Amino acid sequence: MDTSSKENIQLFSKNSMQPVGRPSFKTEYPSSEEKQPCCGELKVFLGALSFVYFAKALAEGYLKSTITQIERRFDIPSSLVGVIDGSFEIGNLLVITFVSYFGAKLHRPKIIGAGCLIMGVGTLLIAMPHFFMEQYRYERYSPFSNSTFSISPCFLGSNSPLPISVMEKSQSKINNGCVQTVAIIGPIFGFLLGSLCAKLYVDIGFVNLDHITITPKDPQWVGAWWLGYLIAGSISLLAAVPFWYLPKSLPRPRSREDSNSSSEKSKFITDDHTDYQTPLGEKAKIMEMARDFLPSLKSLFGNPVYFLYLCASTIQFNSLFGMVTYKPKYIEQQYGQSSSKANFVIGLINIPAVAFGIFSGGIVMKKFRISVCGAAKLYLGSSVLGYLLFLSLFALGCENSDVAGLTVSYQGTKPVSYHERALFSDCNSRCKCSETKWEPMCGANGITYASACLAGCQTSTGSGKTTIFNNCTCVGIATSKSGNSSGMVGRCQKDNGCPKMFLYFLVISVITSYTLSLGGIPGYILLLRCIKPQLKSFALGIYTLAVRVLAGIPAPVYFGVLIDTSCLKWGFKRCGSRGSCRLYDSNAFRHMYLGLTMILGTMSIFLSIAVLFTLKKKYVSKHRSFRTKRERTMVSTRIRKENCTTSDHLLQPSYWPGKETQL
Repeated sequence: MDTSSKENIQLFSKNSMQPVGRPSFKTEYPSSEEKQPCCGELKVFLGALSFVYFAKALAEGYLKSTITQIERRFDIPSSLVGVIDGSFEIGNLLVITFVSYFGAKLHRPKIIGAGCLIMGVGTLLIAMPHFFMEQYRYERYSPFSNSTFSISPCFLGSNSPLPISVMEKSQSKINNGCVQTVAIIGPIFGFLLGSLCAKLYVDIGFVNLDHITITPKDPQWVGAWWLGYLIAGSISLLAAVPFWYLPKSLPRPRSREDSNSSSEKSKFITDDHTDYQTPLGEKAKIMEMARDFLPSLKSLFGNPVYFLYLCASTIQFNSLFGMVTYKPKYIEQQYGQSSSKANFVIGLINIPAVAFGIFSGGIVMKKFRISVCGAAKLYLGSSVLGYLLFLSLFALGCENSDVAGLTVSYQGTKPVSYHERALFSDCNSRCKCSETKWEPMCGANGITYASACLAGCQTSTGSGKTTIFNNCTCVGIATSKSGNSSGMVGRCQKDNGCPKMFLYFLVISVITSYTLSLGGIPGYILLLRCIKPQLKSFALGIYTLAVRVLAGIPAPVYFGVLIDTSCLKWGFKRCGSRGSCRLYDSNAFRHMYLGLTMILGTMSIFLSIAVLFTLKKKYVSKHRSFRTKRERTMVSTRIRKENCTTSDHLLQPSYWPGKETQL
């Protein structure tokens, strides 16, 4: 199911009963009545395969959109979330290579159907922890009464910590372009579904939403992440149904075999596994194929163009997977946007730009009939231009929010040196506050405080989202407004220049996504043309395996580890262990996230240059060899013609020695 859609279509539509190297005894063309069932079943296969790719891409896109939700819900760091994200690809480690190699001889539709069942059940299992865990508890200041009676956040002289909030409990033309297009549409719906679920509270249906004191913009907000997995899993199970009713293979219409089309698609379908075909009535023997496995693998890795392109693609996908995985988190932390808006923007703007870029690359390849070297140049050019545009994102960041004791001092000055007692100051020294709590309060001075207690607030009025804290000593010493030392629940919004920066970021991000994706089809064509026709399926399987195992699994992990190093304030679980990050250093986050992406992209560019030089060298060598062979053939032909002419001349009856001289 993870191999190329072109391979699936090709292997399904091919008549594998034709013996290798033997002429067919049936020379007449099939009638239109005979063609009709074949075409109908092929259309059913294409439609079913497109739906499978949509379901798979939907699940993958939705997983990326729930990264921050899962991190907050289970109170875990980004590095562990990266392991969870990478585990989505672990199942491919032992499957892709063998499926792509042996799949040609097995019942491909049923293999795809079984894969869909496994994928659907696995997707449903991801949502199961929600139904076995207790209700989500977020840190907040919660008075014991809903009345407006004043209660002191700052317990003067008390040895007891700030009370833990109490929450309600719960019971908890149809062709290969068709398939690839649907596979691109899938992530769009995945992120849009993630945006919709992020707006819904995680325990929706089990709690009174009027008692929730946070909003979707709050960093502690967790959406209904589990709901989308139930939807995606059900779609995957539904996609498996048609494949159990399809035959193993179909005879391809003779009109297609005799077509003079020279497109890459037709070549790919025609030049398929001639070495893997078996005589009429002979069954495929797995042991025979197994003996040819290692030689085929050696042949692939012995091809320098294929090997270098594989390395370049793997490194580039490391940068792309890491960037895409944490892009919603980056938008949230850097520009102060909600999870719902971040997912909506990615699904509605970025992914369509990628789809349009891939489509444009295919149009350019087809219209201008670009050669293999031209495809390598286009692949390299799109990467270079894309990463140059990516460099500009370093300048499109927002400054850190003003958080007392973390990014600014309690007097409102910058910078501040972070240490274990940085959250404490003279203004809150009389309060017995916990430094592990994260119950943010926005002061009237525009500075965020880790809690109302650390802000030195003496009284509070109201309840829930309307709670107002008064007589806050720390707010008073840093405010220019005389007598205004109050605050309200939640973090202060970023400065006014941040929304403009976010708009610029979206524009550059869309252009960059389009530019990088332009090289998708040229790179794919380069991959297909640099290998032997009979090894195409195997080569695509190895390529998919390398990308998913060497990029899809490790990239989210080490990206998450580096992102964790930029954390300024860690949350703590009730058991005392470290939880998820509450506040990041925006500048450090930006440089870690963008810098690592650029480093990997640069390495990929150098390998792409090596691919181009190797391809040119190989092409020139073949051209010279062909030219030498052609010259030898021409000389041999000329000599043979001369000999034939002389021989014919000597055989003429009117010829005798010395005739030319006598005349």
